[in-house]
Amino acid sequence: MEQIVTAYGYLGIFIGTFLEGETILILAGFLARRGYLEIPAVIAAAFAGTLAGDQLFFFIGRAKGIPFLETRRVWRDKAERVFSLLHSHQTLVILGFRFLYGMRTVTPFIIGASGVKIRRFLVLNLLGAAIWALAIGVSGYLFGGVLEMVLKEVKRFEMWVVFIIIAVGLAFWARYLITRVRYSK
Repeated sequence: MEQIVTAYGYLGIFIGTFLEGETILILAGFLARRGYLEIPAVIAAAFAGTLAGDQLFFFIGRAKGIPFLETRRVWRDKAERVFSLLHSHQTLVILGFRFLYGMRTVTPFIIGASGVKIRRFLVLNLLGAAIWALAIGVSGYLFGGVLEMVLKEVKRFEMWVVFIIIAVGLAFWARYLITRVRYSK
């Protein structure tokens, strides 16, 4: 376990949060609690990953925008909801979209397509990414503390807990991908 975390720890967190991230970050917070990672570095890697991913999707949305949305039925439905929310609550949407499961990758793309100014998105995205990385990372860290209290001899079960968290995360991710593929046709 230590070798895997040492080899891929912070880079894995960056890549995982670049793509989606909640499960990766909760797991990383748990591993920080166990002493395999440092929580400030976990939060920093998650912040950098989510910020980079969201900025990339924003710029792709800005470049490809509406024509792309018109060819994707699933995204078009989500886009209508996001456009509606952006119209009435732009700041809150930009700050909070990463907390909405299943909307995290689509929303920055749609925000880019909506014409929100680059500087405005960057500033609010910086703040939202910091809040998200801190909240989810600390939640994983605290979850590790609760788990330690419940399982006094957590060392015996540590590997199982990590595998269960990974398996549950992969199951949700697979379900998300299957649903996305099914409805994108």
